Amino acid sequence: MNAESGTNAKTMSMIVTKGSLDWAYPPFILATTAAAMGLEVTMFFTFYGLSLLKKKLNLQVTTLGNPAMEMPMMGMHMTMPNLVSAVPGVDAAATMMMKNLIKKKGVASIEELREMAVEADVKMIACQMTMDLFEYKIEDMIEGPSLGGAATYIEEATKSDINLFI
Repeated sequence: MNAESGTNAKTMSMIVTKGSLDWAYPPFILATTAAAMGLEVTMFFTFYGLSLLKKKLNLQVTTLGNPAMEMPMMGMHMTMPNLVSAVPGVDAAATMMMKNLIKKKGVASIEELREMAVEADVKMIACQMTMDLFEYKIEDMIEGPSLGGAATYIEEATKSDINLFI
């Protein structure tokens, strides 16, 4: 039983640390799915993950450090070796290809998933230290997230049935 709400709801918390297009999907898909299944969800956005709360998103994909990246092309799956990242324009092309694939397959955008999370009452916490470090202002962020620090997240995590680091 959840002591605070008096319900039998399970809880899930996650730390969101990445802000690229491909890394934005897992936390929002997991959060919205868990919320739809009746879990109380908290997302703690820190370092580069904090950029996912900005009003205007300009998410990119990089092939650098992503050796498992395969894109369906010409009827097969082509891998993108790290060396390719050194070529100017490759990340922009990879981003465009990924966005086209997302649209073609009917996958929700990050903006849509983020809005679904807000509508599902997913608790979002923007890391105050990261806000200060990167000189973000609360006005830069979407409506809804609260500010907090590591202690705020740890308080949530110690009460959660599931804890994820993404």
